[in-house]
Order: sequence, then structure tokens, then C-alpha cells
Amino acid sequence: MALTADKKNLIWKTLNETRGKIEPSEYKNYVFGLMFYKFLSEKATTWLDNQLRGESWEDVWKQNPEKAASFMQNKLGYVIQPGDMFSDWQDAINVDQFNITNVADALNHFNQGIQQGAKANFDGIFDDMDLVSNRLGSNTQTRTKTLMDWISLIDQIELDEDTDVLGDLYEYLIGMFAANSGAKAGEFYTPHQVSDIMARILTVGRENKPDYSLYDPAMGSGSLLLTTASYMENSNVRGAVKYYGQEVITTTYNLGRINLMMHGIEYNDIHIHNADTLSSDWPDGVTNGVDNPRMFDAVMANPPYSLKWDNTGREDDPRFKEGVAPKSKADFAFLQHGLYHLKQDGRMAIVLPHGVLFRGAAEGRIRQQLLENHNITAVIGLPEKIFTNTGIPTIVMVLEKSRTSDDVLFIDASKGFEKQKNSNKLRQEDIDLIVDTYMKREDVEKYAHVASFDEIKENDFNLNIPRYVDTFEEEEPVDLVQVSADLESVQAEIKQQESELLAMVNDLAVTDDSKEIIQAMKHLLGGTHE
Repeated sequence: MALTADKKNLIWKTLNETRGKIEPSEYKNYVFGLMFYKFLSEKATTWLDNQLRGESWEDVWKQNPEKAASFMQNKLGYVIQPGDMFSDWQDAINVDQFNITNVADALNHFNQGIQQGAKANFDGIFDDMDLVSNRLGSNTQTRTKTLMDWISLIDQIELDEDTDVLGDLYEYLIGMFAANSGAKAGEFYTPHQVSDIMARILTVGRENKPDYSLYDPAMGSGSLLLTTASYMENSNVRGAVKYYGQEVITTTYNLGRINLMMHGIEYNDIHIHNADTLSSDWPDGVTNGVDNPRMFDAVMANPPYSLKWDNTGREDDPRFKEGVAPKSKADFAFLQHGLYHLKQDGRMAIVLPHGVLFRGAAEGRIRQQLLENHNITAVIGLPEKIFTNTGIPTIVMVLEKSRTSDDVLFIDASKGFEKQKNSNKLRQEDIDLIVDTYMKREDVEKYAHVASFDEIKENDFNLNIPRYVDTFEEEEPVDLVQVSADLESVQAEIKQQESELLAMVNDLAVTDDSKEIIQAMKHLLGGTHE
């Protein structure tokens, strides 16, 4: 059972009221860190209850700490020692024996107890919780009080075994922090409506595949990976869906790792790196001096728009064989990177600014090459103001690696949205229309057009959507005779009202004080002076 909107709003309101002067962009690191530690604690407690059958974790640990640690590591990939559980923190608070060192020690023990094979997923995951920061308080006592308030608050949020509810809340809070953290928020958040469009396109007709690999080279909070996986029938089967991603910003990388695991994804199905995608490609290894890149069933991305990048010496990079994107705009570089890692029968969807459709020079040559290779299958124009970090309209481009047809589907979905206070939101009917139109791949008047390669070639490989989808609405012709009649009627009505008002003025009693006022009113109304 999903959390109601009222419950979500109440949780957000309560969390926000406790942050004091800490900015949302920093506060989220503590909130999500504590939530995740509670999640790991409760997961460990549930597993221990099933394994120990009445014996206490404290007793097992005392008998042989090394063996007990290995016991938990082998199953969960991490160890939480007796006394370090989230519930132990709350117990200490209840008896007035809590100190910020309780948390610092527990996190230190956690880092020391990570299984070697799970280090990529858990190592440093709590590093963004700076427990000595002056933002928490000017001294240990005030920092302890701040942490106590947060722990007690998060303890009231039910993090049960229903990962759908937990993940739903986590995604909601990510979106709320994004909306309240300024322009940089878009670096870690893709609105769910956009994720949903991309996920459905990426998985349509492939939902029942027994295994599926997903890759997001600019993964942010991981929402695109999770939404795509949610449409796979075997997503709840351990090992059926593999999650791959890269994220350059360490704090966001930690956020993504937490998000995936709090949605119930097992740590050994998660393969994500904290790295710069464009400068650090992801090979399987080097064999005879040649990199062997991983290939994925689905690639999805919402990379930073028109990012400056170092394009020096990229001509020999196999990812950029269609050409090298200009150093002032890395949009095509992200696209080429993702396409390079796509399986021959894979599918890719990427969010990009409109400029990639028509800009010339190097980008024009890359675009032409992609079209001649039949890689671009669809261009979907989205409304403006649907992203947190930008008001500009964007597109979703869909690509495949081994298409036989050379046409391109254009969809202009820029006018289908619900207007909100400072943004626009895609409604469910807007999302359904986009996906249904993509699947049918037919012309829809003023909405979609399947353009042949020859038609695109005639347009010099310019993919600007208005060239292919005419959304112009012709205004109804103006009836000049009716307009003239309406004007005469209005003028007659004005004269009638002026006449009535003038008669009322004439009936007024004249005094010395009112005489000048009455004369002025008569003058304005076209009357005569006495």
C-alpha cells in the first residue's frame, strides 16, 4: 500500500521544520544517511531474527566477534555490531545517554565491516554526514541535540519491509529536496513523468526477458534505472536485472547508491562507479592491448545540458567515431558514449536540449552520420518548465544500433501538460499519448509525423521538430460586418448611458460648493454650461 499524498506532505513538512539554518542541499545528506542507516539496521535485525531463533545478537557476537561478523557479511555485505543499530540510538536517547559519538562510532564500525566484494556499494556511503560540521551546531552538545531530534523524527517514519512504500517515500523526498535546492538540483533528479516515458519506450515488447542490463552514464539519484526496471516482469527476481551507472559528483553518487538499495535492490546486482563518464570509459578489461567495453540492453540518460568538456585528442576514441563534439557542448559526446555501449539489439533514450537537432559544424556532421547509420528512431519534443534545474524545453531522442529502416518519428508533445505554480507537469494522459504514438509509429495531425530519410535529407539533416510536425492553428476569419455592427451597438449604448447620467446631474440641487463640480461633469458628458 503506497503512502498517501497527505502522509508524504506531512513527513516533508516535519523534516523541513527540523533543519534549522541548514540549506536543503546539505540537509538531505543527513536525512538520507540516517534513513539509510535505519533501513540497513532493520534489514539486519529482520535477517538476524530469522537466523538466530531466539538467541541474542549480543551473545553471538561475544562468543566469537570475527565469526559473527563473517556470518552477517556473507549474506548482507555489511556488519552492524550489537549496540550500533539505529534502534540502539533511539534507546539511548530515551534514557538520556545518547551522544553524537554513538553515531560516529557506529559509522566507523560499519566502514570497517564491509565485505570485500561489497565495497563498491557500501564504502564511503556515509561520508557526506559531516558530524563535526558547525552547521549542526557550534559545539558537541548542540550537534548532539540536533542529531537527537533527527533520529527521533526518522524513527517515527515507518521503514517496513515493503520496499515499494519505502522507495516511494525516498523518491518523493528526493524530488522535494530537488525542488527546494536551487538550480543545481537537476544534477541529481529527473522528474518521474519523464523517467516513465523513457522507461516504457525502453522496455516495450521486452518486458518478459529473463535478464536485462541497464546503464545510465549520468545516473544522478538512479531514478531512471529504477523506473526502467519497474517495467520488467522479472525485476523482483534476484539477478534478473543488473544496474550499471556512473556519476561524477560524489555526493550524488552516494545518493544513487542509497536510492537503489532502499528500493530493495541487492548489492551484488548494483555496479556503479564514481567517475567522469566522458574521460573515464568503462571497459571490462584490456585484452591484447584492446579495451573490451561492456554492452547493455538498455541505455538511458539525462546528462547535464551543453556541458563544457575536454575534447582534446578524442579523434581515436572509438566512442566518437562519428565525430567529436565541440568542447563547449558535450551533448553529442554523452549520446555517442551511450550508443557505443548499447547492444546490437538494444534501445537507448536520452534527454537533450533542442540545439542538438539543428546546430551545425561538428554537431551537424555527427547528426548526419547518425542518420545515415539509421541510429535515430524517434525525436520527442517535451514541454518547457518540466525540469527542476531549467525552464528550457527539451527532447527525448530514441536510438537503436542496428535498424534496417531509415525513417524518424517526430512527436511534438510540447503542448500537453498541466500548468502549476512555477512549473509544468506532464499528466498521465500526456504520457500515455506519447508512448502510444511511439508504439504505433503513424502520422497524427499536428502531433506526430514519420519522416522519410529523403525528407530529412532535403532539410539538410536538420531535425528541428516544426519542420516535420505542423502545429500551426489557423485563426477563424474575422467577420468585419459583424464587428462594425457591434461597434455601432456599443456606441449607442454609451450615448444612452451618458444621457441618463446627464439627466441625473441636472436634477441635483445646486449649491455654491457643488456648482463647479456639476459644470465640470456636464462638460465631460457633452452638456452645456449654465
